[in-house]
Amino acid sequence: MDTRDPRDTGPGEGTAPRRNPGLGKDPGLGKDPDLRRELDATVRARAELGDEYDSALAESFLERVEQRIDDAVDRRVRRQLAERRLADARTARTPGTAGSWAERYGFALITLVLAIPLSAVAGGMAGLSGLVVAWLGIVGVNAAQAVRPNREPPAGRERPAPEE
Repeated sequence: MDTRDPRDTGPGEGTAPRRNPGLGKDPGLGKDPDLRRELDATVRARAELGDEYDSALAESFLERVEQRIDDAVDRRVRRQLAERRLADARTARTPGTAGSWAERYGFALITLVLAIPLSAVAGGMAGLSGLVVAWLGIVGVNAAQAVRPNREPPAGRERPAPEE
């Protein structure tokens, strides 16, 4: 029994199947010549082996298509994750930076507030020499904070992007 669609025959030919003219224009197959060759090989094998191998040939071809789709999706996901990590790394602040205006001047204000009881204790216990040593320590800590490397650039200037 012939299970072929009679519309698949060419003009004047009762049994020879004609090629589907739209198949070569399929955007999915046109982009991948290897996949197109595999489809052609599957169709030739079907013609040689007969109807009893249709399902096995179709399953084999679909497994190859599925594997190619999985590979393409994996590559896309990896590329997007890498791009996102790179963007996050570029926007993240590096550890050890001095930070914003509030962070830098907040530190100075906190040390001045803490300088009051420190001055009282140092002056009461060691006199003028203790007071001088305490204030030299306060000034030293603030100076170290002020000259810390990698401070944010002044307003209007961008920090250069890290080398890739």
